[in-house]
Amino acid sequence: MQVQRDTPTNPAVAPLLAAHVAEQRAGTPAGFSFALDGAALSTPDVTFFTAWDGATLAGMGALKRLDDAAGEVKSMRTTPEARGRGAGHAILCAIMAEARGEGLRVLYLETGTTPAYDAAVRLYTRAAFVPCDAFADFRPSPHNRFFRLAL
Repeated sequence: MQVQRDTPTNPAVAPLLAAHVAEQRAGTPAGFSFALDGAALSTPDVTFFTAWDGATLAGMGALKRLDDAAGEVKSMRTTPEARGRGAGHAILCAIMAEARGEGLRVLYLETGTTPAYDAAVRLYTRAAFVPCDAFADFRPSPHNRFFRLAL
């Protein structure tokens, strides 16, 4: 897996990003899905990454800076063909390295509570993320869970 900085407007990424946003919004009640679209992932406070297996897109993820000390993991998604092959881990490692390189002291993330999110939660907990209270503008709900990683 090769991970690189990229842009969410890359035509190769657009189908995966669109599927990610659509699935997140379809599987979570209105007001509780926080998946970012291409425009929201293209702002200066976001660093976007993709993972590639040769010339084949394997996944994506982003680091959103919240302030001078904290960032948030956003839009983590692997293609169905890449699941279980290390793409998510590679992207998460790139996000963590970027956050450390920017001098951030903590990374947060929000994810869902249904079984569809269990694989993602296993990935995050293996990377030492721990459950935490809602952060930034999030509010606690039965549809969302929150994690943090001290860097």
